Amino acid sequence: MPWIKALHIIFMVTWFAGLFYLPRLFVYHAMSRDRTGRERFKVMERKLFYGIMTPGGILTLVFGTWSWILRDYGFAAGWLNLKLVLVLVLIAYHIYCGKLMNNFKHDRNRHGHVFYRWLNEVPVLILIPVVILAVVKPV
Repeated sequence: MPWIKALHIIFMVTWFAGLFYLPRLFVYHAMSRDRTGRERFKVMERKLFYGIMTPGGILTLVFGTWSWILRDYGFAAGWLNLKLVLVLVLIAYHIYCGKLMNNFKHDRNRHGHVFYRWLNEVPVLILIPVVILAVVKPV
């Protein structure tokens, strides 16, 4: 069980690294004015999304689900129910970032760098309660 928990945490950190960095790339991409720079950001965003974020997210869910099954929490634990809701929000955020990346890929970005600066704060607002719920289990 400790190995499964450790792998869950490792991949969660990997996933969050991507969730933090991709919107930051969007900030710089939105500010980029030259074609070479925009093309470079497209490559960086794609590699981050498909090479780090998505595998990290999938493996976080795999090891988290595995841990949940082994511990037999069911749905009785209030902290876990709230954590699962927040994980669903993270999954939606991840998918939304993929949609934004696709818009950049096709040169259809409609947002300025300030929008992406605010978007970059969303994972922080989710990370804090998720960690508190998992460690403290207040409800």
